[in-house]
Amino acid sequence: MRQIGVWNRDFGAEAFGFEALAGVNWNLGPAALVERAVRRGEGALASSGALAVDTGPHTGRSPEDKFIVRDEATESTVDWNAHASLTPEQFETLRQDFLAHAQGRELFAQDLHVGADRQRRLPVRTFSEYAWRSMAVRTLLGEPGADELGGFTPELTVLDMPSFRADPERHGVRSATVVAIDLTRRIVLVGGTAYAGEIKHAILTVMNHLLPDRGALPLHAAASVGPDGDVALFVGLSATGKTTLAADPARSLIGDDALGWSPDGVFNLEAGCYAKAAALSAEADPALRSAATRFGALLENVPLDPETRDPDLTARPRTENARCAFGLASLPGVSASAVAGHPTNLVLLTCDVHGVMPPIARLTPEQAVYHFLSGYTSRVADAEKGAREPEATFSACYAAPFMPRPAAVYGEMLRSLILEHDVKCWLVNTGWTAGAYGVGRRVPVEATRALIAAALDGSLDAAETYTDKFFGFTVPLSVPGVDTMLFRPRKAWADKRVYIATARKVMTMFQSNFAAFGDSVDPEVAAAGPHEYREAAE
Repeated sequence: MRQIGVWNRDFGAEAFGFEALAGVNWNLGPAALVERAVRRGEGALASSGALAVDTGPHTGRSPEDKFIVRDEATESTVDWNAHASLTPEQFETLRQDFLAHAQGRELFAQDLHVGADRQRRLPVRTFSEYAWRSMAVRTLLGEPGADELGGFTPELTVLDMPSFRADPERHGVRSATVVAIDLTRRIVLVGGTAYAGEIKHAILTVMNHLLPDRGALPLHAAASVGPDGDVALFVGLSATGKTTLAADPARSLIGDDALGWSPDGVFNLEAGCYAKAAALSAEADPALRSAATRFGALLENVPLDPETRDPDLTARPRTENARCAFGLASLPGVSASAVAGHPTNLVLLTCDVHGVMPPIARLTPEQAVYHFLSGYTSRVADAEKGAREPEATFSACYAAPFMPRPAAVYGEMLRSLILEHDVKCWLVNTGWTAGAYGVGRRVPVEATRALIAAALDGSLDAAETYTDKFFGFTVPLSVPGVDTMLFRPRKAWADKRVYIATARKVMTMFQSNFAAFGDSVDPEVAAAGPHEYREAAE
């Protein structure tokens, strides 16, 4: 077997059970990976220097095809109402079939770290059959020092083979696509999908299960630190504004998507950004667009001009996911250590296309946990095809598919951290106002930035407020430079009766969703959610 690169020769490919491989390329850097990807026909070089790959017309996230091994160790630590399971025997059959499929192939291996906190980080080894997939995971996770590679021993091993097709009858899965996770043996198998995000999300799923045992809360979040050391934490689902709001030129960026919060403070879990291409269009920060398209970046399903090879980030995606992967170190103002102290402010983000949420509201600790567990945002399905009916999304902890433990476990950890460190909590709506999608308008990003700035510098602490009659949280009446009508969603709607009916509908959806938690949530948290409409004046 031909092997090149640097690796731990006492813990090589044979330690995972590989046999009869054609070769292994160990820990190749971007230049070598790009060279091989282009030579092998996996992608093309864009004029900007990025590697562009096309994963096909129907690739994207496939949460229904993710499975966790249910064994004695995980029986009581995984929420089996929210995650599909495999038996240890089914997983082992799948693993052996993956190994057989790998025979005769050339693989690309990367030794990496998850987590900037040295006490809690996870050493990960990935094996990929495509050079560009190896480049993707190398871009998104942390690289060990060159002196560490010779003795690197992984705690988690990932085998990524898009050409593998699972057999539902033989393997106990749903389709030919499979993401199988053995939390006890620390093995991940990814097959039948060319979407690179599945590798990242599977690794984070393992980390999100592991961190509570290491004393840290995992979060789908971004964070920044100010000149005086104050930390702001932005928690939310994709497309709610985490990266946009955390990447403030006046502050240092800690991380933009996956973080941990430990007794020592917050720390980034990744070293790269995996952003939707649409979020990096002309309205985005030029530094973000530059980082996403330069050499060393990866463009996934972003079309290139056939003549100039210029990437078009604004083009309608050919698939449900067009992404850009790039290293955070290529952005200005990024923290070199990727660690910081405890948050002063916690901002929960939602994009409310129903148009009933205020642009910012102050939350009690119990309200913050309620909204964290609810994980609310909304969207308009097939908006580009003319659909106008908003749809609500509730994803516990703003990351339900990647949080293996019962949501209440993460919620209690968050509540303890908020109370212990006296964190100010806010709910920010980056969605619609003065009406739902198709009638109202988007909250201007300039207004959102001004509100965030006022929250972080303490200006909102003394602001005159009112209590929202549906949701019970406290809303400021004004902030200098921001349209005062934004703070009164009911008054901004042309038809107040429609507003009341829509707000009541959203409130009822919250209540129905939260009822599923049953007795697992503290009664004080359960009581902190929206209640029946109260006629008291605002």
